[in-house]
Amino acid sequence: MKNGILFDLDGTLWDASIPIVQCWNDVFRRKGADKQLSLDDMHRLMGKTLPEIASALFPGWPDTARQNLIQECCEAELVPLKRQGGTLNPLVEETLRTLHRQYSLYIVSNCQDGYIPCFLEAHGLAPLFADWECSGHTGKSKGENIRMVIERNRLDRAIYLGDTLGDQRAAEEAGIPFLHAAYGFGQPDKPVPSLKAFSDLPSLLSYILR
Repeated sequence: MKNGILFDLDGTLWDASIPIVQCWNDVFRRKGADKQLSLDDMHRLMGKTLPEIASALFPGWPDTARQNLIQECCEAELVPLKRQGGTLNPLVEETLRTLHRQYSLYIVSNCQDGYIPCFLEAHGLAPLFADWECSGHTGKSKGENIRMVIERNRLDRAIYLGDTLGDQRAAEEAGIPFLHAAYGFGQPDKPVPSLKAFSDLPSLLSYILR
């Protein structure tokens, strides 16, 4: 039986908010947009699709103009992220290496195309993941992308670990169990199994997938 663990990225595996906020604010200044983001602002936006972020930040703008601006921000952030990465959550690398011995690992995120490879390359984690997908590549919802990864990798059982309500709903849409990364940026809307630390994941999975 092939078991897969699917992960959200921002808040669950790493925090890249500092370089992202710096890049976005630089683009906003250069383009004359009357907006500057704080880290808290960015944390509240994490997990949303790029069109949702564009609408939240610039509600009065024409849709094309605001999406073009956010797209430029996303392209700018890939430069420092590919070079230096973000901040891995505690014991992420060690725990992923432990999990890799027993499970197939995957990432599904609402990020732009190119963002997940920055995480994998900057931190040397690409060999640990069998596949990944994002809304910026497919144009589909996170739930649809979760199903796509499960189907093309022929997983018999899968679990999704994420930190936001959107992650919970995506797992529900995909029809798989959800684990909440309680150390991350958001909260579910009902009681679900949760992790206080990423390093707790192997012991919890040994109970759930036994």
